[in-house]
Amino acid sequence: MRKKLILSVLLIASVVSAQTTEKSFSKKYVFGNIKTSEGTTKIDTTGKYSDTKGYGLTTFGSLKTNFKDAKTSFIASNKPFYFSVRLPEGHYKVILTLGGSPEGSSTTVKAESRRLMLENIKTEQNRTEQKTIIVDVRTPQINDSTKIKLKPRELVYKNWDNKLTLEFNGKFPCISAIEIQKDNELPTIFLAGNSTVTDQEYEPWCSWGQIFPRFLKPNVVVANYAESGETLLAFKREKRLQKLLSQMKKGDYLFIEFAHNDQKPGGNHLDPFTTYKAELKYYIAKVREKGGNPVLVTSMHRRNFDENGKVLNTLGDYPEAMRQTAREEHVPLIDLNAMSKIFYEAMGPENSTKAFVHYPAHTFPGQEKALADNTHFNPYGAYELARCIVSSIIQQNLSLKKYLIDQTTIFNPAKPDPFNRFIWYNSPAVELLKPDGN
Repeated sequence: MRKKLILSVLLIASVVSAQTTEKSFSKKYVFGNIKTSEGTTKIDTTGKYSDTKGYGLTTFGSLKTNFKDAKTSFIASNKPFYFSVRLPEGHYKVILTLGGSPEGSSTTVKAESRRLMLENIKTEQNRTEQKTIIVDVRTPQINDSTKIKLKPRELVYKNWDNKLTLEFNGKFPCISAIEIQKDNELPTIFLAGNSTVTDQEYEPWCSWGQIFPRFLKPNVVVANYAESGETLLAFKREKRLQKLLSQMKKGDYLFIEFAHNDQKPGGNHLDPFTTYKAELKYYIAKVREKGGNPVLVTSMHRRNFDENGKVLNTLGDYPEAMRQTAREEHVPLIDLNAMSKIFYEAMGPENSTKAFVHYPAHTFPGQEKALADNTHFNPYGAYELARCIVSSIIQQNLSLKKYLIDQTTIFNPAKPDPFNRFIWYNSPAVELLKPDGN
């Protein structure tokens, strides 16, 4: 009895110790040529990233920093630059102090594999603005003996490189200070899906899942486990579902969007009203076992018009099968399929190419041929679809609504944002080969 009591006390002590350690976890960085206090690391213009240090900058242009008489410290550039720090898996609250330069600044922040976190944050001369973002940092490891089966191309993705990477982009990006705090108790929105959901690593490809964080308050984290070419069966077989379920807490969410690849013949094929519905219900049951909240998302249409300018359905019965599953299982449904049809038809057969990866030759370095993809989106198209997701949350008054930033407004896909007013600052890495899936 005494031995059991001692073991119980030791177990409680170890849990409390781990929680205390996590709560006290903090890394602080200040940028520029200034003196720093104890516990804060200075990053100047020579502070390039190295594995030895485990932190630092990656640059694509010249850097500017403060002079001795500057009122604030900062590093700025006329080109995008990265700051990376090696961190263990977890959810991190990142407190950014942007700006500080005598010219003023305009900064867009992306995290990891081009997740849009902050958009065009402007500061006046010598002024700073503090913003907080929440970033999911993860590894493929599930336990000592099991891990996700990553595809070869994923091995170089920033989502899987054991670091937190922040991209500072924009007209004149400028950073003054960063504080990083670990907080694994934050609620999580997990995403499961294919190339139309994943964090696309390279320009000009983009998906709604990597734009979604831009619309959320810094009290929830998005963990996007989607990957190009995935199906409901492959996502399970590669242990992506197992991994995210191992991370799921009571009250977390899982958005599920599959169909584009499930409809194709082969070993991953599912029939819409039988095996496809059965797999969706399997996912729903597994999430509920963890105390989580499943949300179904119908797949958006491909860009395919008839002679009257109406979108042709190339997804067969899969969207309707998901609608039926949502009703049968009493699960919230975000009908992106229906909203995308309205969006494409509002733009029209020709103009809708502006939402997809359609670019003439020589738009990007090394691009000898035109790009014309009617499935995968560019940043503008992904942004509009993310707005559809957010609007559906608002209109249905889903519990997720409390996580949306206060100024979020309902988006009408029949009146899309003007393309010529959309501002996107390209990340440095470009890939001309289209993602898996169609």
